[in-house]
Amino acid sequence: MRYPTVAEQVSAARELAAHRPGVCTLRQVGASRAGRPLYLLSVGRARRAVLVVAGAHANEPTGSCTLLALARRALQERELRDGISWHFLLCADPDGASLHVTPAPRSLFDYHLGFFRPAGPEQPEWAPSLLPPDRLPPETRTLTGVIDELRPYLQVTLHGTDLGGSWVQLTKDVPGLAEPFAKSAAELHIPVETGASDAAGWPASGPGVHVMPAPGTGPAYPSLPDDARHSTWYHAHRYGGLTAVVEVPMWASDLVDDPAPHPAPAAAIGRLARRLQRDALEVTRVLDGALPRLTDLDGPLLRAARWGLALVPGLADDLVRTPPADRTRAYVGSVDAFARRVPLRAAAMLRRVLRGTDDRAAEQLEELVATWSDAFAERFRARWVPLEHQIEHQSRTVVAAALHAREGAS
Repeated sequence: MRYPTVAEQVSAARELAAHRPGVCTLRQVGASRAGRPLYLLSVGRARRAVLVVAGAHANEPTGSCTLLALARRALQERELRDGISWHFLLCADPDGASLHVTPAPRSLFDYHLGFFRPAGPEQPEWAPSLLPPDRLPPETRTLTGVIDELRPYLQVTLHGTDLGGSWVQLTKDVPGLAEPFAKSAAELHIPVETGASDAAGWPASGPGVHVMPAPGTGPAYPSLPDDARHSTWYHAHRYGGLTAVVEVPMWASDLVDDPAPHPAPAAAIGRLARRLQRDALEVTRVLDGALPRLTDLDGPLLRAARWGLALVPGLADDLVRTPPADRTRAYVGSVDAFARRVPLRAAAMLRRVLRGTDDRAAEQLEELVATWSDAFAERFRARWVPLEHQIEHQSRTVVAAALHAREGAS
């Protein structure tokens, strides 16, 4: 199996709609900044709706496969349409998807050679936490418009991580979800990420199932500009709904579910902060030396890389000055992975920018990407999760969330 392109995803959705026209429809609901169409595939017509969103982050391709698997399952299993309609936003960011290239990565190095993840203000789900309403990108306005139309009792957004484990983020608790989530992960040999830095300090309703804190709770990393409580995840709340963010890994690490106390978490995180600063400085030096030879200083790859590098000073300061949100080995490991990703991703995107313009600088960055990718994989003992297992676990978790959340929906 491999990850489909957006065109292949749309083609598969068209086939489903043509095969079951009485139950399934496909329509364009918007367009991207570059004019690429945004499509919504709907299965069933019940008032109570589940909205599933794929492709919010271009570098997390598993969701495109899971979305199609869920659509087929909703068509095949009539009981899933008992009082529920299913709606699938095929790709929330087709412009981003056109720039991230991951046909079938054999290693983390392969994955990063074609890496792209937009700057925060250009990400459809995160833009509302970073931009005023009159500057929101059309992808965001399309997503919130779909939520306004459907008023889903549950929105699910399909995310993933390059290396780590699986976890769920909920804007409201879904009682009963933790058990099927953990069972699925165990059956498919996918570790549960119990200390995910993305959910630092959040309460958990079960291992790896995190519920976003109430308004007024301070963020674990005060310098980071994005706040989940101002993202599109909370838009469903105005209609009594909630959002579940379902994360699955491409490569698994059995080190991310270790609940044992770390003997010195603050000291360990301090070392990670210093490495983060050192690695980011290496990338910045290469970029600064190459800037005079760049003619396009506003391309999406360069914007994204510079945006990530600009976060480093504040983030490193947060890691040093803020008490650890969790004192487990799993949490320290998750911070370790997070601190590796920021400079690695910036180096990967800058390498693509500089190829053909400053080949010497591009070669320097490729060496960094190779070294850091290998070190990342070795440190976390990375093992590939078969794509069919990624899809199955994410699909099971979405269905479990839909059925358990339905019990509390009006």
